[in-house]
Amino acid sequence: MTNSHLSDVTFDSLNLPEQLVRGIRDAGFVNCTPIQAETLPLALSGKDVAGQAQTGTGKTAAFLLAMYNRLLTEPAPEKGMPNDPRAILIAPTRELAIQIEKDAVVLGAHTGLTLGVVYGGTGYESQRQMLADGVDVLVGTPGRIIDYYKQKVYGLERIQVMVLDEADRMFDLGFIKDIRFVLRRLPPADKRLSMLFSATLGQRVLELAYEHMNSPELVQIESETVTADRVTQVLYYPSNEEKLPLLIGLLRSKATTRTMVFVNTKRAAERVEAYLTVNGIDAKAISGDVPQKKRMAMLKRFQEGELPVLIGTDVASRGLHIPGVSHVVNYDLPQDCEDYVHRIGRTARAGEKGDAISFGCEQYVFSLPDIEKYIGQSIPVESVPREILPETLVKPGPEHFPQRKPRPGGPRSGGGGGRGGPRKSGGGSGGRGRR
Repeated sequence: MTNSHLSDVTFDSLNLPEQLVRGIRDAGFVNCTPIQAETLPLALSGKDVAGQAQTGTGKTAAFLLAMYNRLLTEPAPEKGMPNDPRAILIAPTRELAIQIEKDAVVLGAHTGLTLGVVYGGTGYESQRQMLADGVDVLVGTPGRIIDYYKQKVYGLERIQVMVLDEADRMFDLGFIKDIRFVLRRLPPADKRLSMLFSATLGQRVLELAYEHMNSPELVQIESETVTADRVTQVLYYPSNEEKLPLLIGLLRSKATTRTMVFVNTKRAAERVEAYLTVNGIDAKAISGDVPQKKRMAMLKRFQEGELPVLIGTDVASRGLHIPGVSHVVNYDLPQDCEDYVHRIGRTARAGEKGDAISFGCEQYVFSLPDIEKYIGQSIPVESVPREILPETLVKPGPEHFPQRKPRPGGPRSGGGGGRGGPRKSGGGSGGRGRR
């Protein structure tokens, strides 16, 4: 890793409380990244911030340090109940919420402040009890946050800091009604510190910021460079039949350490996992339907280097901070050009270098012009290297694919929609909270 991604601003120059200084030293931080150098002085002075920066550039530490500083330097409000949180941090995915909590544990180890994380898929009663017992900092996903709020497990009257991370993803996943539901129940904007961070600051995100924040300062880092400078990009044009042989050949021939392979559908993830597995490549597919405990076990193996290949739909492209990802493969080109940036941002994090390989196949190549227009450059093209393609592939049998349970009443049973999108928790209707 190099230090060229850091600024000249040191954390020691920010005059942070000693409890935070100790946490920063525990984390090994000395110099701020550009987004930290720009946003921390503003937030520490009490100004709201709407920040945009490339993924993996230190946004999480920026808002955590500003949050902890506010809680340490201002007394807790007298209103509300003693077990109510003083800060709320909202993330679009379970993985991102968990990662924020992990970083918060390190940076806040000496503050004496308690924190908890809530998210769907597991631990319903334990998370509920944790909130009932009381935390100073609440990190979570919108659905579970609102669920417990409507049950009057906790209140929002004591909130002094609000953080909305990956705001653009909130829109993509259909959470915007839930977000507005929460924000409208917080103390007035001029009575709290609010921070919004996003990989992109489009019009809809800015409208959200100006509606629910106190004249936020806009900070945009390296906005002229959409993709990470240290990512080496390459594009192949395989036929649909060549995609699997090319992927296997590349994984066998390149010096890959940790590789993330992105596909557009859950079925594609299952198919790629099955083919890689039976052809001698240890790989696992992660998607929104994978049970939470299994997801966390996969991520742990991948983070620790035991699992060389992680296959994911776009649910895995945001909010994962996994150091040392050497290669990202867009097995399917994404249909949203912003997702291309978020996917390849899984590599070349924190000053490291990485490789992004994309397949412009017959099915998804139509999205390539929009991607190249969005990133402001043409992706370098290379010929499919025939010499690395395996002569034969082992074909997986039915036992290598998950058994699908038939839906009650047939494939189009009524009442549930059936598209498998994110669950919406009711948004702005009902649920007044405890008081």
